[in-house]
Amino acid sequence: MPLKRNPPQVRFVIGVESSSFHHPLVQALGCFECSFFSITAMLADVAIQTADVVLHSFEVTGGDSLLVKLLGNHAQVEAALAAVQKNSNLLGAGAITHIIARPSDSLQPLLDFPNSINALYGGPDLWLPQKNQSTSRKLMQNSTQAIGILETQGLTAILEATDAMLKAADVRLVGKEKIGAAYVTVIITGDVAAVTAAIDAGKLAIGTLGKCIAGHVIARPHEDLIALLPK
Repeated sequence: MPLKRNPPQVRFVIGVESSSFHHPLVQALGCFECSFFSITAMLADVAIQTADVVLHSFEVTGGDSLLVKLLGNHAQVEAALAAVQKNSNLLGAGAITHIIARPSDSLQPLLDFPNSINALYGGPDLWLPQKNQSTSRKLMQNSTQAIGILETQGLTAILEATDAMLKAADVRLVGKEKIGAAYVTVIITGDVAAVTAAIDAGKLAIGTLGKCIAGHVIARPHEDLIALLPK
């Protein structure tokens, strides 16, 4: 069954510059925790394409996993997490999902906190989409059709794979993220055919240089996901 594609709309985001959980649309906080940035990003796109929820943030847990927070009414958050669980099972990713109904305002400091770059691996502790809305609008205006996400364990492997991707097809490098333990994700963008060819070339190039965690193409990614990705 195809994912529901939400039409462009004005979306509120609870965050550094926003309001409280008493917003009438915020009846529930949905969370899912999953290993690896690449797989987490795929599942986040599934969630926000399936239901009318807001992607609040990604947060590193300190291991190889990330926590994704979703906001919306209870039924929509429940539908989003059900889609995450279904796709997680298909991927063998084993995501943990949970809903908090009517979250307390006092919980907000645990969701929105001063971000920092982790000195151990050089990546952020928290990704907030609202901080990158200008990039989101720019990519959407350019009619970006797809993003490609490739994650490896090993820095040499990701360098070789990224070089192969950029040489294999007409794609553009968006950026990279680290979550520790030498797990590195690179994001590229372009049309679906080019991104698919590039991801295939990148996975092939890894060889014995490192471990390929995942290589995935997301056609027509949700603007909230684009806003969260590295620059």
